Amino acid sequence: MEKGIFEGLKVLDCASFIAAPAAATVLSDFGADVIKIEPPGAGDPYRNLPNLPGYPHSEHNFAWMLEARNKKSLALDLSKPEGQAVLHRLAAQADVFITNYPPQVRERLGITHNHLAPLNERLIYASFTGYGEKGEEANKPGFDSNAYWARSGLMDLVRADEHTTPARSIAGMGDHPCAMAFYGAIVTALYKRERTGKGSHVSSNLMANGVWAASVLAQAKLVGAKFGERRPRERALNAVTNHYQCKDGRWLILSLLNEDRQWPTLARCLGREDLVTDSRFETKKERHARSLELIKIFDETFATRDLAEWRKILDGNGLVFGVVGILDDIPNDKQMIENEVLVPFENDTMLTISSPIWVDGSKKVQPRKPPAIGEHSDEILRNAGYDEAAIGKLRAAGAVA
Repeated sequence: MEKGIFEGLKVLDCASFIAAPAAATVLSDFGADVIKIEPPGAGDPYRNLPNLPGYPHSEHNFAWMLEARNKKSLALDLSKPEGQAVLHRLAAQADVFITNYPPQVRERLGITHNHLAPLNERLIYASFTGYGEKGEEANKPGFDSNAYWARSGLMDLVRADEHTTPARSIAGMGDHPCAMAFYGAIVTALYKRERTGKGSHVSSNLMANGVWAASVLAQAKLVGAKFGERRPRERALNAVTNHYQCKDGRWLILSLLNEDRQWPTLARCLGREDLVTDSRFETKKERHARSLELIKIFDETFATRDLAEWRKILDGNGLVFGVVGILDDIPNDKQMIENEVLVPFENDTMLTISSPIWVDGSKKVQPRKPPAIGEHSDEILRNAGYDEAAIGKLRAAGAVA
């Protein structure tokens, strides 16, 4: 089995929904030994996500496969003193403890930084919240749909124009970028520990990451910039950085930032060389002033060919554009497969999505299927020093399953 950079690193994943456990998944991709702590019985509520209304139907628990790969499951009831004692013993032996329980809940369960740090001076305590650790909203539940997407302004900003309704997010859209930020915080603390020998309390939250994602325009607002009208696609200010629908209904987006040099090439690709000498569009200033006319011409032209034809033409002439992808594209995307964005599970041909970072000379572990509830409870307890009699007592008390 392939090892990794974090081989031997012990991580306790005491979190759910989605950013915090996903950060633990990234650590596991690079070889960390991650123990998923979940309640006995139904387990982590996130296991039930695909059963909620509106989610795709599948025989596979696609959400759990993604977030819980490579992990071992310990079914532990932290509402019981015996369960908390087990967690404290594990934390004393761990390198990283990850949670996204609100501060009040952490206090009730005995898993605050103040509870765990005295047990292990090298422990990295990593906490993730919706709205930060301080202030009146510190204990407010947050999901990426509200704390990341809505609170940050992104939900409002991506509307086609100010007259359309705010755009809904999709599952995990903000959580997964947040997971990478949280992973970065954890790795930064591990680096600090290498230099000082001491652990740290690191944190991140959905709200902060959402504003960071919207930060170009948010910073403009902070410095008092004047904003213009939000214009729909048909009235965009620049036709060569706009999106267009092809004959087959698929969309592409032009991104020609070096417009003066690339304008003649684009006109040739579109079979409209006449536009180069058309006095209406001769200069960049004139093209921008008449963007509505140019967009209409482009709309008519792009509607004459399928996306695949336009990709070949535009790529063949070195023009910068992007395909507006759809989910149907992903399973057979050669570029994603060749670059190990999509990788197979261990002993299977089924693909999963790899974490989006790579380190030369250090392969990630091949993804392993996620655990059943409490699948590794006995193994984990034995490794922590519990004998069979002690494990039996924990089960009898209902602390472990």
